[in-house]
Amino acid sequence: MAKPTVIQVKLVSTLNTGYFYVAKKNPRNITEKMVFRKYDPIARKHCEFKEAKIK
Repeated sequence: MAKPTVIQVKLVSTLNTGYFYVAKKNPRNITEKMVFRKYDPIARKHCEFKEAKIK
């Protein structure tokens, strides 16, 4: 069987609160690292979340 093309990535808060989201990414279509502006409930405001690998 072939490997799935979609991989899971961790979106880590840039405010260093330790909060993260898990998202799916197709590396064939999106080659650069993902950056989203999402809500951080620990900081209680919106901030940027950058892609990191899931260990």
